Amino acid sequence: MKKVVIPGSFDPITLGHLNIIERTSEIFDEVTILIMKNINKSGFFNYEFRKELIQKSVSHLKNIKIDISEELLTKYMSDHNISTIVKGLRDVKDFDYEFEMANINKMLDPSIDTLFLLTDPKYSMISSTDVRELLRYNAPLRNFVPSVIIESLEKYEYKSEKNN
Repeated sequence: MKKVVIPGSFDPITLGHLNIIERTSEIFDEVTILIMKNINKSGFFNYEFRKELIQKSVSHLKNIKIDISEELLTKYMSDHNISTIVKGLRDVKDFDYEFEMANINKMLDPSIDTLFLLTDPKYSMISSTDVRELLRYNAPLRNFVPSVIIESLEKYEYKSEKNN
């Protein structure tokens, strides 16, 4: 069985993320979407809410697992018998960062490989940061996130804290 992990903060999941997940699910037998704590980012949505949004977004895919981890990615992969990482790339800036991370992961565990998939160009300008900003201003989200999660995002309690 070919297993792969797609790690990220998914804060929240975007159409770009979904594009990478769907394409990866066509290539691999089992895809784990791993919501990871990133010490360089402060979380906007809690882990369980992010997981709920991802579950709604990928319910049409049958070979997906969703997990949450605060441990080192290479440790998680070793513990779950996964040796491949898939990362989506929007631009050169993403490549620079992900290339460095891929090399660090390879140094920590030589059995790990990282595959890069280019995001569909129509999603290349979408980021979770942009989605959070749009939420702050009650802007339309339909071109940025999976339609099945728009209502959940619009109801999220942050709305009552707008402009605070």
